[in-house]
Amino acid sequence: MSELTFEQMLDESFKTIHAGEVVEGTVIDVKPEEIILNIGYKSDGILTRNEYTNEPNVDLTTVAKVNDTMEVKVLKVNDGEGQVLLTYKRLAADRGNKRIEEAYNNREVLKAKVVQVLDGGLSVVVDEVRIFIPASLVSDTYEKDLTKYADQEIEFVISEYNPKRRRYIGDRKQLLLEKKAEMQKKLFETIKVGDTVEGTVKNVTDFGAFIDLGGCDGLLHISEMSWGRVENPKKVFKVGEVVKVLIKEISGEKIALSLKFEDKNPWKGAADKYSVGSVVTGRVARMTDFGAFIELEPGIDALLHVSQISKEHIDKPSDVLKTGEEVTAKVVDFNEADKKISLSIKALLAPEPEETAEDADVVSVDIEAVIAKESAEEEAQK
Repeated sequence: MSELTFEQMLDESFKTIHAGEVVEGTVIDVKPEEIILNIGYKSDGILTRNEYTNEPNVDLTTVAKVNDTMEVKVLKVNDGEGQVLLTYKRLAADRGNKRIEEAYNNREVLKAKVVQVLDGGLSVVVDEVRIFIPASLVSDTYEKDLTKYADQEIEFVISEYNPKRRRYIGDRKQLLLEKKAEMQKKLFETIKVGDTVEGTVKNVTDFGAFIDLGGCDGLLHISEMSWGRVENPKKVFKVGEVVKVLIKEISGEKIALSLKFEDKNPWKGAADKYSVGSVVTGRVARMTDFGAFIELEPGIDALLHVSQISKEHIDKPSDVLKTGEEVTAKVVDFNEADKKISLSIKALLAPEPEETAEDADVVSVDIEAVIAKESAEEEAQK
């Protein structure tokens, strides 16, 4: 029986390793681009930056130090130069796959940082497993620009798990919808018509503004934005602005809002300010063929009928008045119940000697009837 050489005995003193095996090693040297580990084998193991992580340009001296221990996977027992090639990221990926599978089966909520913003969605990494979140599953509303999510930590669930194709799909939208449903339920349990609540302007359109009340959006229609007239909501509200609004109506999941708080109602005290015989000054807000509407203050318009503009015959108000012009007139009719006020410039003028009492009479006009007729005519012209 032949005796073993020193080299053979030395080789037998080391353990045997195979490609694919998981081993534990001790860090004996660290360079920016590689880590050297003692793995109890006759050759040390080499862990390169590319096999440590998928993250680019990582300085390995910042993640490991001498005497640290770590588990790695053997890639090659001999790289041709007698060195053992190791991988950490593939071992992490194997374990990550198991982690993602469990999260998928248990519908676990995961949290990770967005590492890349793509044209079609977001990319996140969980335990070295890259997960793609399509743009359609990022939010519960359409978002054209996803760059705001760069480097942000987000929560999501795994909606598709296919390790054979390395296809892992995340879904953030699901969580947002569930949270919104919970908030909506709580909101409707606590609010009622007449309540004053605080909300955030979410969107502004030509016809109104949508206010996020926390779980549900309410509509603040242009007609409810002020006791006065609002021409363009976009000039009044900005997205993100916080406002206090009144719950006007609740119909199913629809909430109608208003800024017409009763304590700000301009018609309170109007009977004294605009009693018959009072002389008032206002601004021409708009004109029709039959008369001009004079804004006495925001929320209170009075009608100056064409027959009451002058003693002389006038075909239409626009012949002598301009929108925005200031006029002074006399209140000749006040109806608080119907919120109607009629004015007359003619009543301020001294009567001509030959003018009879009948000629001097003023005209009282049903403002609502006139407005209704005007609206009908405008619809017919469309």
